[in-house]
Amino acid sequence: MPAITTSIFDLFKVGPGPSSSHTIGPMKAAQDFLERLHHLTATLKAGAAAIEVRLFGSLAATGKGHGTDRAVVAGLLGWKPETCDPDDFAALLTDPDRLYPIDLGGRTIGFGAAHLRFERGPHDFPFSNTMTMALLTADGAVLHAEEYYSVGGGFVQRKGEMPRVIPEPPYPYETMAELKIHLRNHGLSLPALIVRNEMALSDESERAVLARLDRVVDAMHRAVRRGLHTEGTLPGFIGLQRKAPAMVRSARALATTSDSYAVYLNAYCLAASEENAAGHMVVTAPTSGASGVIPGITYLLRAHRRLSRTRMREGMCAAAAIGFLVKHNASISGAEMGCMGEIGTASAMGAALLACTAGQSIEVIEAAAEIAIEHHLGMTCDPIGGYVQIPCIERNAMGAAKAYNAFLLAAAGNHAYQKISLDRVIGVMRATGRDMSRKYKETSEGGLALSATEC
Repeated sequence: MPAITTSIFDLFKVGPGPSSSHTIGPMKAAQDFLERLHHLTATLKAGAAAIEVRLFGSLAATGKGHGTDRAVVAGLLGWKPETCDPDDFAALLTDPDRLYPIDLGGRTIGFGAAHLRFERGPHDFPFSNTMTMALLTADGAVLHAEEYYSVGGGFVQRKGEMPRVIPEPPYPYETMAELKIHLRNHGLSLPALIVRNEMALSDESERAVLARLDRVVDAMHRAVRRGLHTEGTLPGFIGLQRKAPAMVRSARALATTSDSYAVYLNAYCLAASEENAAGHMVVTAPTSGASGVIPGITYLLRAHRRLSRTRMREGMCAAAAIGFLVKHNASISGAEMGCMGEIGTASAMGAALLACTAGQSIEVIEAAAEIAIEHHLGMTCDPIGGYVQIPCIERNAMGAAKAYNAFLLAAAGNHAYQKISLDRVIGVMRATGRDMSRKYKETSEGGLALSATEC
């Protein structure tokens, strides 16, 4: 297996909620398909009458609740996740009969809800979340077709696509064991190594990389602040009331007690997660469904610990390192790993961030991340109605609480007594995800998802 070459800014991406694999991924796939249509010959374009999109796996099972249909339209309209307007995004397909003009490059055809097919049930594609897109003639003949896989965190692969040439990072690694060898042999801190690799991967200066990290954190914290100041009910049939504003008021009322710190953390995590559930702009960390854990923790550190920009960047680099390892050696996709792939990874990233910002060693950082993942193993992904609300929002707060406790357990103990390595627990995570029934992996066919009639 090749070394990890994921960019920090591919792991932490800005885009609309509620699910990176169901919104950001399909939007990017549809945008890629549109660009390919632009390069077709005029003769092929002249015969085009329609675009047909077929969704498989949990894209079909929970796609409507996750906004996948809107994401496809947005991508075909040329919208980008990081710049699209969340209000405009939410308004897409509110009229099921409306046809949106898709510019093929010199020719326009209509696309609407009738051109989207949700293919429920098992399939033979290599990835759970698959979508096919085809340009058709009036009699249904295929003029051009592509197959895409949404593999979690907004990452997309196209069938037959050759891997893009990525420069070799100066410190290549696949595992935590290899990463620690580099740190020891070169006398580097974990954040310094991650930044130097990023400079090579993105061909940017250290100053530019650090500035981009600051913007990522600022985007996370904007989501927290919006959530703290937004009352009301989240979209969808559940009618779930936002809790973050009331939670932060409770935290202020408890300011003189020992409970306030934990209540503030819960409030901040709920705030970002509720913004995600509303389809507003969030940062994948590592996914949109888990986009409340890292923002909640970092907002707490900035607001209550006055953590410096420098320390925050270092913590984000440590978090990225853990996210890279899980993505490379298991998966961050709820459709592949269940919620342990999303909240479990986010919690491990948060534990590593806390350990790093506290000045702990790489051994403690590893132990904190391992403990957090270990206690998310087997967690189901079972959103009610396909909406990233129940149990997803509260799971973000619980993931952050587990991250904090994992950090405390690792920092207070002796890392030499740690029996299970991070590499080992990631391997167990991968095996567990493969063994899990598909009904517990983002399909809304099992677990809490069956409680929909009670909402």
